[in-house]
Amino acid sequence: MIRTNLFKPTNSHKITARKGDFYLLEYEKDVSVNPENAQQAFFAAKMNIRKRQVIAKLDGSHGVVTQAGAMQMMIGQLHVITNIKGAGDLMKKYVNSKFTGETAIKPRYTGVGLLVLEPTYRYIIFEDLEDWDGSIVIEDGMFLACDDTVQIRITSRSSLSSAVFGEEGLFNTSLRGRGVAVLESPVPPEELIVVELENDTIKIDGNMAIAWSDNLEFTVESVSPALVGSQISQEGLVNVYRGTGRILIAPVACNHGISLPDIEE
Repeated sequence: MIRTNLFKPTNSHKITARKGDFYLLEYEKDVSVNPENAQQAFFAAKMNIRKRQVIAKLDGSHGVVTQAGAMQMMIGQLHVITNIKGAGDLMKKYVNSKFTGETAIKPRYTGVGLLVLEPTYRYIIFEDLEDWDGSIVIEDGMFLACDDTVQIRITSRSSLSSAVFGEEGLFNTSLRGRGVAVLESPVPPEELIVVELENDTIKIDGNMAIAWSDNLEFTVESVSPALVGSQISQEGLVNVYRGTGRILIAPVACNHGISLPDIEE
């Protein structure tokens, strides 16, 4: 029998989100600080810069796959195996990892108990693949964990121009099947813009899309068909997504180009 206060709210932490067997434990304030950095920790918490941990509650019906090195605690009767089937498979996964930024070896945990992942300052989002018609493409380095009913694959760009000019790379991680995926987002969930397309088009100036439906067509095009029109509008190439599906957009993730307000002296 296991008893733990992980799911009980305290003055320091509480569960802030859940989807499927995954829970998000968020430390609202860091109380284990020294006097020298207490002020910094106080204002960091006010700006939502907090440690977060993902907990998977396994009941034996299925397992969980994670990034290598993500596990902090295994509570209960849990077992771990790797996703490597041999030397050839290891080499293939190693090569794929160099293209996507994901680890080659992804442990699979099964059994009955609690799997607690390492704390992170990154933002956590839970995505049910059923909401994506069973397939989602994510930016490099976003994958943290998923149900073992989800297949992790490598998807390539349909055109060289979309990879070179779209700043999205030649390959991305694709998650397919059924189950929940745990992703590390560059921005909090409340800042993400969700766009639902139904036989329509969206054009984005930059690589702000962090996840999109695998069946969407992705190209890079000029914002105006005429060269003079592009020069007048001061817009060049844009990332274009066509078809039916969903897109997650982080509009302030790369905000170096956002103008600062004028300040009168």
